[in-house]
Amino acid sequence: YEALQDAAKHLFDRKITFFEPAYTRAGKPLKPIRNDMRWVGRCKYHENEGWVELSWWPDLLPSLMGLKNQFTTYKLQQANALRSAYSWRLLELLMHYRDSGIAEYTIEDFCASMDATEKQKADFNNIRRRIIEPAVKELVEKDGWLIQWTPIKAGRKVSRLHFEFRKNPQPDLFPPS
Repeated sequence: YEALQDAAKHLFDRKITFFEPAYTRAGKPLKPIRNDMRWVGRCKYHENEGWVELSWWPDLLPSLMGLKNQFTTYKLQQANALRSAYSWRLLELLMHYRDSGIAEYTIEDFCASMDATEKQKADFNNIRRRIIEPAVKELVEKDGWLIQWTPIKAGRKVSRLHFEFRKNPQPDLFPPS
C-alpha cells in the first residue's frame, strides 16, 4: 500500500516540458516558449484497497489526442528487455530516424530528451559515461542494434551527437543470460 501510494505521489509530481515556436517581435526572432505541464491532474488513493485512480491534466488532453499523428512506434517486445530509462529514451530518439538510420541532435536537445541532471549536463564526460555508453551497450546487447555514435565538436566543446544505427541482420543465436 505504501509503495503504491508513494508511486502515485511521484507520478503526480512528474512534469512534461515542451517548447512552442515563438516567432518575431520588432523583426527580431524570439526564443521558443517553454511549457511545463503536469502529466496527472488528479490522483485518488483508495485507502486500504490497493488501487489508485489517476486523471490526465486537462491541458494535456489536446496534446494526447494529437499524438496519433505524431508519435514514434516500435514493438513492445523490442524494448521489453530494456531496464534503463536512458535506453528506452535513446531507442525512442533513434526510432524517429529509423528510415535513414542516421540521427543527429544538439547536446542541449539530447540532454533535455534524456532528462539529464544539471551535474551531468555540466561535463560531457558524465553524459558519455552515465547516459550514452550504458544506453548504447544495452541496446546492442539486449535488443540487437548496431549503433555507432560520434561527438561533434565546435571548438573544444561537444555541440552535437551523431548516431548511425541499424538492426543487426545476424542476431546472436546464443545471447548471454
